[in-house]
Amino acid sequence: MGHVARLQLVGRVTYYLGWISLVCGGFSHVNVARGMFMALDLTQRNLFEVSVVSFLICIASELRARDTVEAEVSHTVKHQVAA
Repeated sequence: MGHVARLQLVGRVTYYLGWISLVCGGFSHVNVARGMFMALDLTQRNLFEVSVVSFLICIASELRARDTVEAEVSHTVKHQVAA
């Protein structure tokens, strides 16, 4: 598995983790399954913080993957032009 594929996988996993934690925070806000979240010691704020951090990691991973691909393409084009 290449560097770009790993970055995209991390981005994809954290994206879905962010949405799941955001939905769970919404459920906690409307008192759906509040007992389960309290048993797990998760508050609305903790779930929101997890979702924000997950989305930030997702964005960073996708930007790094995009920049890596662009750098590889420009390096390849420069190498072909030089040859």
